[in-house]
Amino acid sequence: MEGLSEEEQAIVETVRSFVDRDVKPVVQGFEHANTYPAALIEQMKKLGIFGLAIAEPWGDVRVSTPCYALVTEELARGWMSLAGAMGGHTVVAKLISDYGTDEQRDLYLPRMATGELRATMALTEPGGGSDLQAMRTVAIRDGDFYLITGSKMWITNARRSALMALLCKTDPTADPPHRGMSVLLVEPGPGMTVSRDLPKLGYKGVETCEVVFEDFRVPVSAVLGGSVGEGFVQMMRGLEIGRIQVAARAVGVGRAAFEDALNYAQERESFGRPIWKHQAIGNYLADMATKLTAARQLLLYACRQFDAGERSDLEAGMAKLFASETAMQVALDAMRIHGGYGYSTEFDVERYFRDAPLMIIGEGTNEIQRNVIAAQLVRRAQGAS
Repeated sequence: MEGLSEEEQAIVETVRSFVDRDVKPVVQGFEHANTYPAALIEQMKKLGIFGLAIAEPWGDVRVSTPCYALVTEELARGWMSLAGAMGGHTVVAKLISDYGTDEQRDLYLPRMATGELRATMALTEPGGGSDLQAMRTVAIRDGDFYLITGSKMWITNARRSALMALLCKTDPTADPPHRGMSVLLVEPGPGMTVSRDLPKLGYKGVETCEVVFEDFRVPVSAVLGGSVGEGFVQMMRGLEIGRIQVAARAVGVGRAAFEDALNYAQERESFGRPIWKHQAIGNYLADMATKLTAARQLLLYACRQFDAGERSDLEAGMAKLFASETAMQVALDAMRIHGGYGYSTEFDVERYFRDAPLMIIGEGTNEIQRNVIAAQLVRRAQGAS
């Protein structure tokens, strides 16, 4: 694992062993029953996975972004839902670490580092989708409080998180709209309702919910960093690590599909020889491995750019775009290699095929990613000329 310290390499190896020993043998049961993996989440807490993005003095160890991405890949290789259980949590940790007041850091980060306090983020709305500036959730100042009204959709871990980074409009009249947005750090209470769990094709085990706010009261001190109107910029920086995390999930799912296909191609025989020796199957395997290697290198490039303190929405967007499309193709090709067994729920391959589309849609659809990439390419070209 080039570029990682010995300690970071040991962390990745520990998570890999956890996945092979404790996750893979039980994942089908959790997946097919759509059961929350409470015992596995507790093990992740003990391993320190929820604190990997939190520096001292609030956390025990803050790893580099490449290490964080490789840990995410290992979790997703075992079960993508486990990587999802810590994805939004990490984004919120980064937001508080980078932008929070001293009081906010001291209040939340120590408990987030241990996993005692689980966090999630709330951006998407039922009618807004990727157009964040069209959001309708508002927080109106009322003395020393804000009253929040609106609803959010597709909120992962909404029922089990005790902290939510909520992006909303504190100045609905601002022009352009993003100047009137703020991130509020909110905890469950009267007026905040997790209205329903949304049924999903894949991504089982962890809840994805609609959350409704009706005159939900939070103190003024809940504003991230203490200054209103900065939420859009803060969240865009947070989404860079979010998209890196989604790209890492995609690499993990693709790797799991490839490894299963490679093993099966060596075991399964047709016409008197292992099927990998048939050119069509061998070509699939060669293309799968090549694309996954490229996806991982693009992911690590984005990680290094992020750690350098540079703006990395271009690189994170590229990694998320390429890795997610690769995971989808690799999952499909793994099904083809397995033949009829790939369509059976007795094999894990069908799960990879159901989980892979989430990375194409989530954290900004790939169509939006292409828009972001194109805009950044032009902006950087103009800045260099």
